[in-house]
Amino acid sequence: MNVQDVHKGIVAHKKRKRVGRGIASGHGKTCGRGHKGQKARAGWKALPIFQGGSMPLVRRVPKRGFNNRFALEVKSVNVGELNEAFANGDQVGLEQLEAKGLLRGSYDVVKILGDGELTKNLTVSAHRFSASAKEKIEKAGGQVVIVPGKTPVSEKQKQARQSGGATEAGKKKK
Repeated sequence: MNVQDVHKGIVAHKKRKRVGRGIASGHGKTCGRGHKGQKARAGWKALPIFQGGSMPLVRRVPKRGFNNRFALEVKSVNVGELNEAFANGDQVGLEQLEAKGLLRGSYDVVKILGDGELTKNLTVSAHRFSASAKEKIEKAGGQVVIVPGKTPVSEKQKQARQSGGATEAGKKKK
């Protein structure tokens, strides 16, 4: 393959194929669908997993466990990394962690873990702290600040029930 052949046949604005316009067009009569059969009929659509009638791979492969799609994405940072990245007396928040490259990608919650040694006194703000990380930060003369995270829907519903907001809204509708 040559470099100039890489984009051969790729056109930005390709004209659509006009079918059923006579024998001379090459796409007349059966319109490129062949003769009879399921694929020749109007409205035929194959599933993306269809494999010619045999059991599809998607159905053959065993599925195990449970994947919670509502689970929070937790990113972890060790106290050893904080010790290397920050100077003595610094304020360490989520923005500072991102700026130093300790947090990459998307996350819902940041947890500070106790792996490594901490010799500098830092004021660390995060959503969660392990017991060992909290102990090491406070032992080094630092401070732990817990940042509120996302409130789950179930918690919001509980708060609404306790405050009586949900019952009053129900009375107004009637």
